Amino acid sequence: MGAVAAAVGSAPMAAARPQQTSTTQDCGVRYVGYRDADRAKPYAKYMAAHTDPAPAPVRRAFDGPPLASAAIPDFANITRDLGPTGYSTIETGYGQKADGVLFVAVRTEMPRVTAAMWDWWFGWHSVESARYKLWHPDAHEYASLRVDRTTDAIPDRQKYVGNTSYVDELVGPKLQQLGIDFRDPRGQGFAVPSDQTVVFGRVGSSIAPVDLGWLAHQVRPIPGGAEMRSRFYLNMRGLHLPNLGQAACAVKRGASVDPTDLFLGLDLARDLLMHCGQEMNHLAGFLPELHREFAVRP
Repeated sequence: MGAVAAAVGSAPMAAARPQQTSTTQDCGVRYVGYRDADRAKPYAKYMAAHTDPAPAPVRRAFDGPPLASAAIPDFANITRDLGPTGYSTIETGYGQKADGVLFVAVRTEMPRVTAAMWDWWFGWHSVESARYKLWHPDAHEYASLRVDRTTDAIPDRQKYVGNTSYVDELVGPKLQQLGIDFRDPRGQGFAVPSDQTVVFGRVGSSIAPVDLGWLAHQVRPIPGGAEMRSRFYLNMRGLHLPNLGQAACAVKRGASVDPTDLFLGLDLARDLLMHCGQEMNHLAGFLPELHREFAVRP
């Protein structure tokens, strides 16, 4: 998601993330697709050659015009926008507000899926690149965690909330190196019933001490499964103390920073709309089976 165009002033929930310490790890490499070692993983049967297409509403929004600036909900209203019931006036679309903030919304219907499966996924997938690639095999190239809690005897949500995922991925044609700092949604004002979840995170660079924006994914039940309502607000600058070990590793893999990253435009929002629509739809197709096979039972 590149670097940020401009500060937009003080925003709710925009506190700097805490000092982060690195886990002892090999820096790893960034690569496209799967390798022979990946094919030996116990979950290899879920490795697809390519990502499934995005649902039709996402493709229509991608091919259509951006949203009018005045129609885009304010970030300050996100906890109401992603409330336990009801819908927003915009469930799928992209655009840019007059102050430069980029907005992306994607709604994904997911038959047979539950919110608990997504809490498990977010606590499980980032520990190794091969797991991350299951989500979007065409675009995901590297993943690691600040702290590996995947085998800890704690609830799934506690494995990622308060943790940071470091990823290298393509959004459209552009490589991004990101650190996503996951926050407690209830502590940020979201109402989260027991049969729902909200995944809420601060998106920043994994190299520079710059926060770029926010993401939120609400999962709630619908007949036959669940729906995910995703929101991204970018060009909302903040600062964080960098994880020096992770930054060094990102540079070693090949830094993606270039001056054009400082000027985010609608092309990034449009590409992110498609990326989100593809990855959520793709994973939802086999998430029930993956969860049943690999989720640790009490």
